[in-house]
Amino acid sequence: MSLDYRWHLRKVMAVRGLYATTDLRPLLAERGLRLSQSQVYRLVAERPVRLNLSVLMALLDILDCTMEELIEPVPAAGRGPRAERPAGGRGPSIERPA
Repeated sequence: MSLDYRWHLRKVMAVRGLYATTDLRPLLAERGLRLSQSQVYRLVAERPVRLNLSVLMALLDILDCTMEELIEPVPAAGRGPRAERPAGGRGPSIERPA
């Protein structure tokens, strides 16, 4: 089964009383993360394809939330089963007879 995700940053921010992307930027800066206003806007308004783990950990700290509240795994729509690959990503492993 292939997985996708839903990004709930805007919703979690609203529950915590943060309604504007400008509210988030100084809180990230307090944690040593200097993001431009456009980067913060994209982080809130769009679903990120890649996310720096330092940014993720800062968001969890700022919002006092869990990863499950911020990122919801869901089955991917319209995708077939994904081929299993080893952690190295070099393709399927081949078992050879002993």
